[in-house]
Amino acid sequence: MYWTLELASKLEDAPWPATKDELIDFAIRSGAPLEVIENLQEMEDEGEMYESIEDIWPDYPSKEDFFFNEDEY
Repeated sequence: MYWTLELASKLEDAPWPATKDELIDFAIRSGAPLEVIENLQEMEDEGEMYESIEDIWPDYPSKEDFFFNEDEY
C-alpha cells in the first residue's frame, strides 16, 4: 500500500467520518483511480471509523504545510 498526494486527494471530499467499506464505496462511486481502491482494500479492517484522511495517511499535508499567504490572493 502506498499513498501519494494525488491519490490521497481523491478522498478529500469523502463523507467523514467513515468506515473502510464506506470509503471504498465512495472511491468507486466518485471514479477514483484503481490504486486508491486497492490501497483502501489493503487497510486492516477492525470496524473502526476514520475521522479524516490523516487517520489513513498521517503524512497528508494540511493547509498549514504550504507557505503562502491567502490574504495576498
